[in-house]
Amino acid sequence: MGRVTERRRVIRIRNGVAGARADTLVAEEPLEIRLNGKPLAITMRTPGDDFALAVGFLASEGVLASASDVRAVTYCEGAAEDGTNTYNVVNVQLAAGVPVPDITLERNVYTTSSCGLCGKASLDAVRTATRFPGLGDDPVRVSARLLGELPDRLRAEQKVFDRTGALHGAGLFSAGGELIDVREDVGRHNAVDKIVGRALQAGRLPLAGSVLLVSGRASFELAQKAVMAGIPVLAAVSAPSSLAVDLALESGLTLVGFLRGGDMNIYAGEERIDLTA
Repeated sequence: MGRVTERRRVIRIRNGVAGARADTLVAEEPLEIRLNGKPLAITMRTPGDDFALAVGFLASEGVLASASDVRAVTYCEGAAEDGTNTYNVVNVQLAAGVPVPDITLERNVYTTSSCGLCGKASLDAVRTATRFPGLGDDPVRVSARLLGELPDRLRAEQKVFDRTGALHGAGLFSAGGELIDVREDVGRHNAVDKIVGRALQAGRLPLAGSVLLVSGRASFELAQKAVMAGIPVLAAVSAPSSLAVDLALESGLTLVGFLRGGDMNIYAGEERIDLTA
């Protein structure tokens, strides 16, 4: 299986002095996700947690709701031209009776580390009905003080980022601040899919009462993934997009951006943020 990091020669210049050295880089390789043997999506990802990434992606697409929906997840043998296993193709076999989505050229998705939704036929195609309705009724409340502490806690858990400086992080926390899971990837949407996929595999969906923190911005696809997983609070250290805010307002998702220390912007669901605690 692929490594999370790789070593490359680099010429480093410091104070006008050049020297050759080895540098640690984050690995980036394509992962093809197949559903019942048919190609569905390709994403550029950091190798690791590939099965969780695949099922998390399918949960975000509304295909899966629980571990019982999955019959098997396997790497496809003979993926390379010479017949060797590249560990870059994963097949998810649905359990008997689970509806198979219409896999057409219009629906076929190509994802990259910067955009989880490229190739969607239209915006309507990604407004998938969640398998866990009632997100707006989740009574969870989170203190603003606690929220302000989470970015530093997430950063402290990003071990590969310490070595490469080139990974996004996603952390899942309880309303009381307990770290439930943390994943890293070159794509922030992949990091979230890995968290959602691991939760599905463990039988923990929907993720009611939880807080999802992402490094970088809060795009529409990340808001959608939170809604699809039943996560009531999404926070980001940078800005949200206008479409992410629209989705949060429509779905009952609490959306926080520019979370830095005690400062933050609450774009939707402010009733869940306790400003006094």
